[in-house]
Amino acid sequence: MNVASKVVALVVAGGRGQRFGGPVPKQYRLLGDRSILARTVAALQAHPQIDRVQVVIHRDDRALYEAAVAGLDLAEPVLGGASRQDSVRAGLEAIAAWSPELVLIHDSVRPLVAAAVISGVIAALETGPAAMAGVPVADTLKRVAEGVVTETVERQGLWRAQTPQGFRFAGILAAHRALAASGREMTDDGMIAEAAGMAVAMVPGDERNFKITTEADLRLAELLVREAAGDPAA
Repeated sequence: MNVASKVVALVVAGGRGQRFGGPVPKQYRLLGDRSILARTVAALQAHPQIDRVQVVIHRDDRALYEAAVAGLDLAEPVLGGASRQDSVRAGLEAIAAWSPELVLIHDSVRPLVAAAVISGVIAALETGPAAMAGVPVADTLKRVAEGVVTETVERQGLWRAQTPQGFRFAGILAAHRALAASGREMTDDGMIAEAAGMAVAMVPGDERNFKITTEADLRLAELLVREAAGDPAA
């Protein structure tokens, strides 16, 4: 059986982007001539192993969403919940009707995800229940309390988690349902898988697969998009 024969990418786009600021959530801002969300969706749709892409949005953003993804072939968006965890679970419940074997959960504001990173996560799911992309920590880490360094943290073995985070669908759906029943909150789907007893493989990510969180991040993404397009001004 080819475990990658039915792969769904779930794009989480329900955030409000308080840290970013501005009149609209950051996933709807333009990156070049397309919205950040459209670029993220297009990158996933272009991957040959991904069969469908499902987007989860905030219930107040329908008009923004329709404008942002105009021209893309997508299923009806799923309305998210009060937290990211709730939104992911709503998306998982919605795609259950498609009976996917694998699901890749991806942040809507990581538009520069490379095909090789996606392929690496999918490949890891051939032998395990869960996998995520990430990059090793290169900086020296300090623990700080009240503005004072209290400890230097050993960085060996530490990675910065990225998305996509991939899972065998039945396992992550069951884990999300169990977590909802418990009333606990977790911020990361890999963490939810860990809590459910799954071994989560870490595969090489890419420094360009960063999360657009600030205006500076957006400016860097714009530079990288121009560079990829061969813009001499990049």
